[in-house]
Amino acid sequence: MSDSEEEECSDRQLKFVVLGDGTSGKTSLATRFAQEAFGKQYKQTIGLDFFLKRITLPGNVNVTLQVWDIGGQTIGGKMLDKYVYGAQAVLLVYDITNQQSFENLEDWYNVVKKVNEESETQPHVALVGNKIDLEHLRAVKVDKHLRFCQENHSSSHFVSAKTGDSVFLCFQRIAADLLDVKLNKAEIEQSQSVVKADIVNYSQDPVTRTVNSPRSSMCTIQ
Repeated sequence: MSDSEEEECSDRQLKFVVLGDGTSGKTSLATRFAQEAFGKQYKQTIGLDFFLKRITLPGNVNVTLQVWDIGGQTIGGKMLDKYVYGAQAVLLVYDITNQQSFENLEDWYNVVKKVNEESETQPHVALVGNKIDLEHLRAVKVDKHLRFCQENHSSSHFVSAKTGDSVFLCFQRIAADLLDVKLNKAEIEQSQSVVKADIVNYSQDPVTRTVNSPRSSMCTIQ
């Protein structure tokens, strides 16, 4: 096997950190993506939960995503800085039916900025509005969501961890952006064939769980 073939076969690794208030659906989002499952009973994440999932992007680019699900009560915790450090992507998750969960993202984002203020490379920041299956109960207006994205140069995503709408697409788009892989319309539609067209337009494999989480090699319930 040539060096180029070995490089193509080897996995890239990306560290994704999921932040936001408790009950915003962070654990549900991570579980839906990594295990394609949804738990109906709320269970608070204490400290850190960890998931691994391997996906393949266009061009046969294999990438293993380390998804760090940070407990909502750790906003003032001593370990939070260490959890966020080294992340290539930060997902700021809120519940579209809960205005306060959106307002509190400012505190979470301030932590991210503090951790990375002296870093040469900044993580990809994604604003994720969860629970779009409850659109009729929406409390956070879309224009407020989009304003946050514009002001903080973050990508915009709307998902439902409960139904799975746009969840894989959210992680896929972020990973593709980080690795400079272009997704065409057909690939996006194929990855989310069960998602309604209006949801797609609206949002612009086995799993391992471990307690002692390794560092990335690349240096919720509703």
